[in-house]
Amino acid sequence: MIKIEVFLNSLGDIRKYKASGHAGYDEIGKDIVCASISILSYTALNSLIEICGIDVKYNIDDDGFMEIKIPDDIDKDKRYKAKIVMDTLIIGIKSVIDSYPKYVTLKYREV
Repeated sequence: MIKIEVFLNSLGDIRKYKASGHAGYDEIGKDIVCASISILSYTALNSLIEICGIDVKYNIDDDGFMEIKIPDDIDKDKRYKAKIVMDTLIIGIKSVIDSYPKYVTLKYREV
């Protein structure tokens, strides 16, 4: 199962995102659930860097782990853009969960 944790600040902005594990829907290389979460996560990361211009801190390993941390000290414009990117990521993840609820969990936490 893929476990996703989203860390929100007191304003409800996503400050950190963690995904870990493998869906187990199908064998490696054919698992559409893993592929879906992976492409959503990588697209969000690349969008934060390339479109928003944010120097995000991130960690990725070969075992299905990704962590993205949005810095606290970004200006209002970058924070607004980051909110759009991260809210879009969550919409995508929820869509995957709607179709494959046994393979992905999403939990919210406070920073």
